[in-house]
Amino acid sequence: MKSIIAAALALPVANLAARTVKTVKTDNPAEVSDDQRLNVVYILADDLGYGDLGATGQRKFTTENIDRLRAEGMFFRQHYSGSTVSAPSRSALMTGQHTGHTPIRGNRELPDGAEGQSPLPAGTYTIARMFHEAGYATGCFGKWGLGWPGSEGDPVNQGFDEFYGYNCQRWAHRYYPDHLWHNLERVELPSNVGGRRGTYAPDLIQQQALQFIAKNGNRPFFLFMPITLPHAELLAPDDSLLWRYRGLFPEVPFRGGDYAPDMNIASYCSQREPYATFAAMVSRIDRYVGEVMAALKAAGIDGRTVVMFSSDNGPHREGGANPDFFDSYGPFRGVKRDLYEGGVHLPLFVRAPQMVRAGSTSDHICAFWDMLPTMADLAGVELPATVRTDGISIVPTLTGRGRQRQHDYLYWEFHEQGGKLAIRMGRWKGVMLNVSKPDKAVFQLFDLSTDIHEDHDVAAQHPDVVARIRDIFRTAHTESETFRFNSDALYI
Repeated sequence: MKSIIAAALALPVANLAARTVKTVKTDNPAEVSDDQRLNVVYILADDLGYGDLGATGQRKFTTENIDRLRAEGMFFRQHYSGSTVSAPSRSALMTGQHTGHTPIRGNRELPDGAEGQSPLPAGTYTIARMFHEAGYATGCFGKWGLGWPGSEGDPVNQGFDEFYGYNCQRWAHRYYPDHLWHNLERVELPSNVGGRRGTYAPDLIQQQALQFIAKNGNRPFFLFMPITLPHAELLAPDDSLLWRYRGLFPEVPFRGGDYAPDMNIASYCSQREPYATFAAMVSRIDRYVGEVMAALKAAGIDGRTVVMFSSDNGPHREGGANPDFFDSYGPFRGVKRDLYEGGVHLPLFVRAPQMVRAGSTSDHICAFWDMLPTMADLAGVELPATVRTDGISIVPTLTGRGRQRQHDYLYWEFHEQGGKLAIRMGRWKGVMLNVSKPDKAVFQLFDLSTDIHEDHDVAAQHPDVVARIRDIFRTAHTESETFRFNSDALYI
């Protein structure tokens, strides 16, 4: 479907219930006037769990601005991230392919501690490339992790007009780094040299993102904000957000690698009050979201801007974080690096005042790889025939118009901890552990309609479902020269 939800933009918000959404089709999106084209802002938190938001049950701290996205938009309750760790999750998002197909399937570092990770190949068709070719301004502000500076995977070589932030996800472990990157230029932060803590990088990145909105308010744009918070390390400025929570929780101090001239950049700093700091970091994300919404309103474009919010994977346990204390995984089992629901089941909020009914909720099962075809529909772009995507546009669900196609299944593979696989197929969830160790492999089956916490393995009672899921495990994966996956256990 080639569409821009153009007719809806001319109608008053109050008339949403009676609205007929008309699509504008074109083989050349540049022919559509800018005031008919939707801006898209996609905000991605880092290691934020399903239960870390007020809108999804958090009660120990507040997230008023993110909660407002839910109140003013649509909440997808059956939404999944691309993976259970950073790089492959982002690759699935950018390419519209699950981890059996997407180029980056793990957190693969460069040798000798060099800055950056394995790159997206040259010519990869990304969401950014799609928007750029459609005439949109494209900006990425935050953590990249899909190619070292200047590589073929660098964001400026993958469709982004402007990038500002951490190119390397290992450097993003530190919130007071001595440099960031602006496009291909290394930006020195003198106040952080030698282990000093003068400039909090996430705040600096946020200001650049707000400037991008201000600069491009008179043309359509795609803004990708992969915010680093609340990924460990646990560290926040000593300001009002931290003061709000200081002393409220029974702290368990964490001892780590402190800031110093010779510090290990990949480690996490010590933290005397990790719980208060974690709450302050999530509240800081919430502040950033509020600032983005204010910037869109100031530019007069909030009514024709689609704002999406999600997280890249489940909550972490590093740096003193305690997802058990905050119930960060919500009603689910598992955390980051798990393929149980807690590792990959994350909320998606979509606010689009002229298209999406405020306060609406959907149980449509969707995932990161659906974002490429969804955003292509929003931009009025027909994806090239050569582009392979595992995604399905969710625009029919957003608008309430047209037939919403359903996934036959969702698929994940994870190459660490002995290898893991997972399938979501309707009510069924199949999980396989120790995939690369056939003598230790374990297959589990859960009925999510009655067991959302995945406590009861019912594989023995449903051999037909097990057989179907095993067949998908064998066929959903294509070989990768960079990310080889020993899947011998699938054939026993």
